Amino acid sequence: MTSEFPDLGLSADLLKGKQSIRATFKLPVEIIKLLSFAAALLGIKQKTLFDQLVEDRDILSQVANEAKRYDRASRERRQKTLVLSRKSLISIEKVAHEYGMPRDVLVEVSIGRLLPVIDAEQQKQKRRKVVLAELEQHLQQGLILLQKTVRLVGEDDPVFKRMEGAMKQEEKMIGEIREIVLRGQRVETF
Repeated sequence: MTSEFPDLGLSADLLKGKQSIRATFKLPVEIIKLLSFAAALLGIKQKTLFDQLVEDRDILSQVANEAKRYDRASRERRQKTLVLSRKSLISIEKVAHEYGMPRDVLVEVSIGRLLPVIDAEQQKQKRRKVVLAELEQHLQQGLILLQKTVRLVGEDDPVFKRMEGAMKQEEKMIGEIREIVLRGQRVETF
């Protein structure tokens, strides 16, 4: 049977590395909230997001270098059990051991890397609001022009019909953009 199906780089160790396991870390409350919020904002599972943050040992080593200068202020910490891949846990433990630091610190700094992502999304949300306000102003000007056009050429004129169609499309598009801005409001509260 093996001759019919080439292995294509699969091994038992590789498959076990993807296996989900649970590990408990003692983390600041803000970091726990950050992970949860970022996962919800990005629309991905916490496990997937966390694995992306810690699975790559080279990046985790860079994080460990940063963690050496990290001030572990006396913030309230709670135990948080995370679901992660076996490979991620092995990476955390090896890098923490290699750099002589608690794995909790390594995890805390790794999750903290999400703050610039949240900040960028907050800035993008502010810019979306500016664009929406300008679009709504443009729509109001267009509606005024549409009223002027109907007075000048009448309802049956092809110019009016085309403008009316364009204004309906613009109203629809602005409604869709308004929905995007409303959904984005959750990033403002973090």
